[in-house]
Amino acid sequence: MSGPTAGRPASPEETPLSLCEREPHVPAERLVAEMVPPPRFGEVRFDTYIPDPQQPSQTEAVRVLDDFARGLDGASATGSGRRRWFRREPKPSGNGPRGVYLDGGYGVGKTHLLASLWHATPADPSRKAFGTFVELTNLVGALGFQQTVRTLSDHRLLCIDEFELDDPGDTVLVSSLLSRLVEEGVALAATSNTLPGKLGEGRFASADFLREIQGLAAHFRPLRIDGEDYRHRGLPEAPKPHDEDTVTRAAYRTPAASLDDFPSLLNHLSRVHPSRYGALCDGVDAVCVTGVEPVPDQSTALRLVVLADRLYDREVPVLASGRPFDELFSEEMLRGGYRKKYFRAISRLTALARDAGRLLDTSR
Repeated sequence: MSGPTAGRPASPEETPLSLCEREPHVPAERLVAEMVPPPRFGEVRFDTYIPDPQQPSQTEAVRVLDDFARGLDGASATGSGRRRWFRREPKPSGNGPRGVYLDGGYGVGKTHLLASLWHATPADPSRKAFGTFVELTNLVGALGFQQTVRTLSDHRLLCIDEFELDDPGDTVLVSSLLSRLVEEGVALAATSNTLPGKLGEGRFASADFLREIQGLAAHFRPLRIDGEDYRHRGLPEAPKPHDEDTVTRAAYRTPAASLDDFPSLLNHLSRVHPSRYGALCDGVDAVCVTGVEPVPDQSTALRLVVLADRLYDREVPVLASGRPFDELFSEEMLRGGYRKKYFRAISRLTALARDAGRLLDTSR
């Protein structure tokens, strides 16, 4: 069953979409072409970031990143006009870190600043890349390691959002990739909720992997951004879940809305590679879900995190019945190594639930 039928209008023309009925296939070329800031951050700039006056680190971050972008001007040109960030030297020792790393809690505007850096960098969009950590690893999976290096090596800038090392294989993979790109002169910028020297803390015990993490950290200048989650700053609490009939009626009366029951959706996600979750949302303007309940296991939870990220990137509101979003993950999950991913998902789904209030206006 792809969705409930209670309360639906009789007209078949208004039948909502179903994510469970979609099995998108994404060619590798699209993965590369789509490495740009998502629609939510398509128009952001440094001057649209409003620093919290109580948090001077936010103002400092804008200054540092603006200087960083200016330092990339002319970086791909030949001759003496090249800036030091982009000298084509096999080993950039003596020049210091060739990237910046934005560390901070949820909702302090890290992605806004990272996207602003991408927009401010003076290069054609084809010469700068922006993607989440998961999207970067998916790109390597689609193209292969060497082809990914060749594809990105002529870029001025690679921006990596939500940088998280969730398993030892990704630690080695990304460390090796970024080391190769630095050798090619690519500047790096990343966001995360963990300082680069702390990546993997509480997850890996192997000294070998810790050495990999430390080597990766050397590529970045850490830039701490303090502040509270702006999504909850001065805003009302997240709305409570609605009843199933309300969600169903909203789905049938909202153009380009999807309607699925939560257990079926989770099951479908297990059959679709996370690299295709963005395509899964193509043409969907609202997501309606019934019967939300706590996720049963960690693998399912991590897939849901990726879907939440893709929906948030695309500003797709989420209207739901069942349990509230802050009950999606068990206490054990929220204390474990992936807790930051889960808290991020809760924060983003809460924001999308607020956005879904406008769907209720169309369902009266």
